[in-house]
Amino acid sequence: MASTPLTTRPTDVDVAVIGTGFSGLGMAINLKQSGRDDFVVLEAADDLGGTWRDNHYPGCGCDVPSHLYSFSFEPNPDWSRQFAPQAEIWAYLRHCAEKYEVTGHIRYNNRVESAEWDEAGGFWHVRTSRGYWRAKSLVSGIGGLSRPSYPTIPGIENFRGRTFHSQQWDHDYDLAGKRVAVIGTGASAIQFVPQIAADVGELHLFQRTPPWVVPKPDRAVTRLEQALFKRLPSAQLAVRNALYWQLESRALAFVVQPRLMKLMERQARRHLRKQVPDRDLRKRLTPDYTLGCKRVLISDDYYPALTRDNVNLVTDGIAEVREHSIVTADGNEREVDAIIYGTGFAATDPIGPMKITGRNGADLRETFAETGTEAFLGTTVSGFPNLFLLTGPNTGLGHNSMVYMIESQIALVMDTLKAIDYEGLAAVEVKRASQDAYNHWVHEHTKEAVWNTGGCKSWYLDANGKNVTLWPGFTWDFRRRTRRFPARHFELLRAEDLAPAVVSAEIEPANAA
Repeated sequence: MASTPLTTRPTDVDVAVIGTGFSGLGMAINLKQSGRDDFVVLEAADDLGGTWRDNHYPGCGCDVPSHLYSFSFEPNPDWSRQFAPQAEIWAYLRHCAEKYEVTGHIRYNNRVESAEWDEAGGFWHVRTSRGYWRAKSLVSGIGGLSRPSYPTIPGIENFRGRTFHSQQWDHDYDLAGKRVAVIGTGASAIQFVPQIAADVGELHLFQRTPPWVVPKPDRAVTRLEQALFKRLPSAQLAVRNALYWQLESRALAFVVQPRLMKLMERQARRHLRKQVPDRDLRKRLTPDYTLGCKRVLISDDYYPALTRDNVNLVTDGIAEVREHSIVTADGNEREVDAIIYGTGFAATDPIGPMKITGRNGADLRETFAETGTEAFLGTTVSGFPNLFLLTGPNTGLGHNSMVYMIESQIALVMDTLKAIDYEGLAAVEVKRASQDAYNHWVHEHTKEAVWNTGGCKSWYLDANGKNVTLWPGFTWDFRRRTRRFPARHFELLRAEDLAPAVVSAEIEPANAA
């Protein structure tokens, strides 16, 4: 894998892209296809793939239908199942990178540590773990599901057994016969719990809030179907379109009429009754909030796993962790050999550990702390010229494919770059008034959405209860808004508009340790 040697002199590029998941690779491929070769893709790891490289726990897979969870320009007729497993999605991303010849632009083992806007030169100065880059435009594609979230638990530092997060699954640790604690019952846990339940000696599943679980309409894709999709791509496109509109219709219940969720709740309750005959267990697995308020989960094997004799659902809160046990609020102590966190990700933080400094020394993290995590069209932030956030604030979905949203954002970025070149601009920056007006509209539309009115606390909301994650409407509406660069909402900066400061080309070297 190519990596950049440590250097104190920056390398100049037109566009720097961060990350090699769907966002980063999609951006790179679009740049390449438009005839732009002057770009670099900075990747912290030693291989591409983002979320689908990092998450490899047992049972890991997608909960969006395979034919919809792919780039529109590169359908995959070879999906083995209606809901693709992790290994196939990761292989698909590698295939896309190689087919569209962007692998030569990737610089592995280059974790971005900071990016600072040079007001005099009109470029981003990007510092990585291995060197420096100077880019006219910076595109962050790090994603919202790339950084594990850990709960604060008293005494966890005293535990002497094995601990790991589902994203960092320890495949070298043999769970067979072990007493295992799983903390969390989110999307990852409902996939890996059924996979390990039969092997472990005891499994204690610590549940704070039960999720709504609906049936998973999964099956193998037949060889006949695969052959048809290869010979007749329009057939796969028709399937993709049908799936899109089927999922898109759910936005009515999420945003327009949350009362419609009662219809889906009936299906979920039937699913629970059918799979869990024990009335007490069923009661503890029944949510007390409206379906859709938290992420709706799909599974046919999660509930059956919880009915096993060696699986214990624990709904009392954890009071403390001791050297070899977990003590709950009721005083019950359970001895365990391993703790697995199924506690999700820091999804409300769109920039991760990077320090991003914009115009007049503005720190993006501090800006988000002051105003709330907001961006214009989820992509650009006032005070940060030529910076684009893919899967930024309020671009997440609870009802359809994120790849659709990513491609919409990429179209916006590409048209913006085209405008910069055509007009001979040094930079563009969204007007603060436009950003504020847009976000006022966003949050007005989320007031009545199920995420805000459903009676739950979810990772969709920040610490202040503000929805900074999800798009409040139909995805086709987001695509309509991002189809063209909306110049009227931006300051169009030329070279003479830039600050008259002088910045040295020599930079303090990064810590090479």
